[in-house]
Amino acid sequence: MAKTWYGSEYKIGVLGGGQLGRMLIQAANSLDIQLHMLDPDPQAPCALISHSFTQGSLLDYNTVLEFGQNKDLITVEIENVNTDALKVLEQKGVKVFPQPRVLELIRDKGLQKQFYLDNHIPTAPFVYWGANEKEGLPFEFPVVHKLRTGGYDGKGVTIVQDQQALENSFKEASIIEACIAFEKELSVIVARNENGQTNCFPLVECEFNPEANLVEFLFSPAEVQADIATKAQAIAIQIIEKLDMVGLLAVEFFLTKDGQLLVNEIAPRPHNSGHHTIEICQTSQFEQHLRAILNLPLGNTELIQAGAMINLIGAKNHEGPVFYEGLENVLSIAGVHPHLYAKASTKPFRKMGHITITGASMNAVREKAQLVKQSIQVLSK
Repeated sequence: MAKTWYGSEYKIGVLGGGQLGRMLIQAANSLDIQLHMLDPDPQAPCALISHSFTQGSLLDYNTVLEFGQNKDLITVEIENVNTDALKVLEQKGVKVFPQPRVLELIRDKGLQKQFYLDNHIPTAPFVYWGANEKEGLPFEFPVVHKLRTGGYDGKGVTIVQDQQALENSFKEASIIEACIAFEKELSVIVARNENGQTNCFPLVECEFNPEANLVEFLFSPAEVQADIATKAQAIAIQIIEKLDMVGLLAVEFFLTKDGQLLVNEIAPRPHNSGHHTIEICQTSQFEQHLRAILNLPLGNTELIQAGAMINLIGAKNHEGPVFYEGLENVLSIAGVHPHLYAKASTKPFRKMGHITITGASMNAVREKAQLVKQSIQVLSK
C-alpha cells in the first residue's frame, strides 16, 4: 500500500522556523500533516510547536543534507538556504518544492530581473552595479539600489538621491532600478501543483511604513478596476508556469499612474501579503502551499469577506523582550484577529505579529484598521 501524505509515516521537512513556518504548522495540524523544522535559532517561533525541531544552519551543506536524508519532501519558508544540498537530496529521491533551481534564481535579484526580461514580463528598467562602477548610470536620480542577495524585510534596498549617496551605498553585488512613479503597490499570490493546476488569490493593496520600508497595512480586495486585477493574476500565472515551479509564489507589483503593471519582486513561499487569507478566504495561503507541494487539488481562493492586515512591527530603537500594549483593547473589537509570532525578543523594525481585521465593507474595514493601529503598540520590557 502506498504511503499516505498525512499521518506520521510521511515526513515533511521545512527549512526555516519563523512565523511563516509557525502558521504553516497551524494549517498542517488540521490535515494531520506533521512538519519537521530546521532553524538556527533555538527560540524560533516553531521551536515548541513543530513535530520535531532541529537547531542548525540553513546555509551549511552538511546540516541541510543530514536534515533532509530521512524526509519524503522538503519545503522552505525562506529562500536563503543551501541549494547544493537540496539538489543532492533531489537526486536521492526526496521531493523539494519549490525546486532548488527556482530558489537560486529568485534569491538573486539580478537573475530575477533578467528572467523578467527574457520572458517579456513587465518590470522597471535596471542595470547591474558593482563597487568599482562610478559612471554610466542610465537613469536620473533618485534611483533604487538593491543588493542582489541577502536582503529581506526592507533591508538591502535603499533610495539613492544623488551620485555621492550612490558611492556611499552598498558595496556588494547589486542592481540599480529606475525609480517608478506608482499609484499603488499590489500583490498576488498564486499556487501551482505538480499536475500543473494553478489558482490565484484575489489581488491585495499594500501600504508601506516609509521609515521601516515594510508593509504596514494590507487591504483585500484591492481598490482597482477589474481588468487590472485580472491582468495581475494572469501575469502571476505566467511567471509560475515559466518557472515550472511547484508551490506558492507571491508576486509584487507597481501600478503606475498610467495604468501599467510592473513586477517588482517575487517570493517562492507563503508571504506577508497573504496572511489575511487565514480569516478572509475560503482557503488560507498556508493550506494552499501544503496542497500545492503535496500535489493535492488546490483550494478555493474566493473571499469570504473584506479584510485588512496590520503588521505589528518593533520600533527602530527597541531590542529585547516585548509586550503588546493595548492587546486587550483590540481583542474587544468585533472582527479583529491577532496573530502573535512568539518571538523571544525584538530587533529594530522586526515583525512580531500581525492583526487581521474583517468587516462587511471595505469602508468599515479601513475605519476599524485605523482604530486598531492607534490602540496597540509593540514595546520592549
